[in-house]
Amino acid sequence: MGVARGIIVRSPTISQGFLGGFKQLVGGNIDSYSEMCEQARKEAYDKMLAHAKSLGGNAVLAMRYESSAVGGGQSAATEVLCYGTAVVCQPIQR
Repeated sequence: MGVARGIIVRSPTISQGFLGGFKQLVGGNIDSYSEMCEQARKEAYDKMLAHAKSLGGNAVLAMRYESSAVGGGQSAATEVLCYGTAVVCQPIQR
């Protein structure tokens, strides 16, 4: 059916930015940023599925994620792109 994609650009909330900045000083995993990135991946995935359905597909093959930073400094946002090939699958008749 074609390429299905979902894209989301998300920036940290004020509290995520503050906690993330503090955590950078002391080191370690930045849970607030991990949560933000996971939410962005889920939203991009959901948008990709909706796009695949609008193309007439009922499955997506070879799905991938790509991400990049948009902007800079404390107000940087994360762009997440989720894409794959929308197809129509049918059960195998035996």
